[in-house]
Amino acid sequence: MGLAEPRPGRIRVELVWSPAAGDVRHAWLDLPEGCTVEQGLNACAEFADQLPRLAELAVGVWGRVQPLSHGLRDQDRIEVYRPLTVDPKEARRQRYHARGQRIVSRHRPLGGKTSR
Repeated sequence: MGLAEPRPGRIRVELVWSPAAGDVRHAWLDLPEGCTVEQGLNACAEFADQLPRLAELAVGVWGRVQPLSHGLRDQDRIEVYRPLTVDPKEARRQRYHARGQRIVSRHRPLGGKTSR
C-alpha cells in the first residue's frame, strides 16, 4: 500500500498507534480534503476500540502534539501516544540494576576521563 496518489478532493494519511507495549499498528486512510485529526481517527475501523479512551491519549502529527481539531494535509502521519507507565529516568535505573553494570552513553563520555 503506501504512497498511492490520492483521488481529487481526497488526501492520504498514515495512522500509527500502539495499544500495548510492543504492539504497533499502522493504517493508511483515504480521507476528504479539509479533514481534522478527530475525523481521521473516527474513519479508521481498526482504531475504533481506542475511541472511548481518546480523551486520555495524546495525538500528534509528525511528532508534534496537536489538538483533535488540527487540519490534515496529504501524506500527514497521525501518531497516537499512550501515557507513560514509568518515568524514563526510573526505567533506565531499572535496566541498570537488571544488567548489573554501568550504562555508558555514546553521547557523554565517562566523565571526561581518559585512559593513560
